[in-house]
Amino acid sequence: MRLNRLLISALGLALVAPGALAHETGAPHGGHDDGRTWLAGDHHVHSQFSVDWKPAADPAQPPEPVIGGDSSNTIPTNARMARKYGLSWMAATDHGGPNHSRVNRDLAYPEVLKARREVPDLILFFGLELNTPGADHSSIIVPSTPAERDDLTDLEHRFDKFEAWPMDPARDKESRMVEALTYMKALPRPPVVIAHHPSRSAKGLGQYGQTTPAELRDWNDAAPQVSVGMEGAPGHQAAGLNPDGSPRTEEKRGAYRQHPTYGGFDQMTARVGGFWDSMLGEGRRWWITATSDSHRHYTDGGIDFWPGEYAKTYVRARKSPDDILDGLRAGRVFVATGDLVSSVDLEVRPVARGGPAAGIGGEVTLARGQDVRITLRVRDPSGENFGGRTPEVKRIDLIRGDLTGPAPRRSADENPTARVERRFTAADWVREGEVITLTTTLRNVQASGYIRLRGAGTDEAEPAMDVPGENPWDDLWFYANPVFIKVR
Repeated sequence: MRLNRLLISALGLALVAPGALAHETGAPHGGHDDGRTWLAGDHHVHSQFSVDWKPAADPAQPPEPVIGGDSSNTIPTNARMARKYGLSWMAATDHGGPNHSRVNRDLAYPEVLKARREVPDLILFFGLELNTPGADHSSIIVPSTPAERDDLTDLEHRFDKFEAWPMDPARDKESRMVEALTYMKALPRPPVVIAHHPSRSAKGLGQYGQTTPAELRDWNDAAPQVSVGMEGAPGHQAAGLNPDGSPRTEEKRGAYRQHPTYGGFDQMTARVGGFWDSMLGEGRRWWITATSDSHRHYTDGGIDFWPGEYAKTYVRARKSPDDILDGLRAGRVFVATGDLVSSVDLEVRPVARGGPAAGIGGEVTLARGQDVRITLRVRDPSGENFGGRTPEVKRIDLIRGDLTGPAPRRSADENPTARVERRFTAADWVREGEVITLTTTLRNVQASGYIRLRGAGTDEAEPAMDVPGENPWDDLWFYANPVFIKVR
């Protein structure tokens, strides 16, 4: 392995032999088998019960739902396709309007039960795409319990901003979402809430629309174990493809029609030192995911891939609904597009013997001035992905930021301390079959902070602004949630 030792020295990093570190620390995630593996999933999937609406014959009555109006697929179909494309879990998340809670309760839920019978090896959550008060959309994923139908019906009936008829403007206030999260937090089995496509209505870089940094801080403050994050890579990634796979230049990737995505990722995630880093710099456990937002497949004239066909959210969990939700809450999550990678095992450990290690979503504690050793093992699968490509990881970035305390403004979307600490290429890692292994050391750590990883299947130093008609299969990335480093 060739090492640019001058560059490494300048960055305060050191690479060590992977074999020696593996012998010393054992497997990533603490060096023991906790029964958890990486389970791919999708928490934003629509069915025919994401309805359209037609006026009632009596104008005084609410509009009538049109089944299949906004999405044509059945829930069992979505479940079958999720398994076909490699998912272990999925959430059915339909959205609606006036009295849609009844559609979910009476029509969608029986289909969830049917899908569970027909696809028993897929963990299928009953969820909702909430028309979020004062904002855009968000997932609500309720725990899988005998009360799941009643719990979700209650939440949609109480808090969806379009549920009431006649329309009630008071339901579309930012304070109403804080009230909703406070209510959810107090439930015996709280749900998980994840913001959808947070910058889809943004008019420019840092010019946010329906969902703002201040709102997301308010949500996380109100219920930090409920409102846990946002879509880093939104759905509708096939928007730039015609049914035959040729470019569709009239549509933008992700349906981000005002300000585009970057490498398929929302600006809140893609910009190093941007909004995500500002949240992490506060010490917030604020995680990212990737979804399909599947309504209608692009080959049928839609703008979507099937669940798991392009984007996957990997949760390190045992194959049980409760542990998957626990993994989402705890940030044991990485995301990948186009099956660029299928596992990301990260171990962060004080070099001093006896110090416990931390994995993705965790925290490691050390004395000031100690060194921290980082071990990374990434599986770069061989063979073609579902786009007929055989992508390879070309670079892995180690991104580092400081913990700076509360942001100076609720609207803050920058962390000036966040930087790409080191860019690794094939010259820096060892490859054995599909597995890439590298180790590095942060020397003389003086302040609390965090690290996170990003990998690219392209030669771009930073993800470029996506253009209409871009083929998403040619622009693949993975992102891992952070590990926090606490200096005592």
